[in-house]
Amino acid sequence: MDRVATTSPKPPANEPVLVREDGDAVCTLTLNRPDDYNALSEPLLDALQAAFDSVRGDSSIRVVVIAARGQAFCAGHDLKEMRANPDRGYYENLFKKCGRMMMSMIRLPQPVIARVHGIATAAGLQLVANSDLAVASTEARLGTSGINVGLFCMTPGVALARNVTRKHAFEMLFTGDIVSAERAEKIGLVNKVVPPEELDAAIDGYAQSIIGKSQVAVAAGKRALYRQIEMGLEAAYDFAAEEMARNMMFHDAREGIDAFIEKRKPVWRHR
Repeated sequence: MDRVATTSPKPPANEPVLVREDGDAVCTLTLNRPDDYNALSEPLLDALQAAFDSVRGDSSIRVVVIAARGQAFCAGHDLKEMRANPDRGYYENLFKKCGRMMMSMIRLPQPVIARVHGIATAAGLQLVANSDLAVASTEARLGTSGINVGLFCMTPGVALARNVTRKHAFEMLFTGDIVSAERAEKIGLVNKVVPPEELDAAIDGYAQSIIGKSQVAVAAGKRALYRQIEMGLEAAYDFAAEEMARNMMFHDAREGIDAFIEKRKPVWRHR
């Protein structure tokens, strides 16, 4: 399926900060502030929140892709906007708004794939780490660079520390160093790194694999995966056993097992 280009002309002033395109069961949400490195302004945060709220109940959408226009994927929060509002209450509301948006991504029944074609820093890296899957171009660069301007990336650190080991998270957060896409793959921050011209094909490979699976099983699996990760080991096994037993009662589970036994392709029941 078609995707946005790595770079694009400057959009007209009246263009939305987020562009939604649906096709072939995939919803592509494109950050559209290229001149500002797709910084997460309040209007962009609101647009992402509204998009996730809309997608959540749309059973025709099986996968969500987060992409971006311009040279950068996302450079983090809009620092100019933040400095124009020097009030602690404003900052608390801003970061909580961002946190709610990030949690909405996790709570979507559809898997979310980040299409990282350029630099992703601070809250931009958080957007990558918070996605369920991430594919990066060899030209991508990632980092939590807030420490370089005296602002520790505390909220991006929440997502980062749940993707990589503690020492790798500490290194990125406390040095502020920008890492290559290859390094990001090595430490588990992205799933795959490909040349720019292969980025869309890699995204589509993941998307089509997921779309071919049972929709109800994918949704149940994503919900259970994130819940059990936060539990202790014994509680996680107890919870997973209950969820797997519930999954076994789904039509699609019975159909899938019967199809495997009968050596035929399963026919999934769509919601």
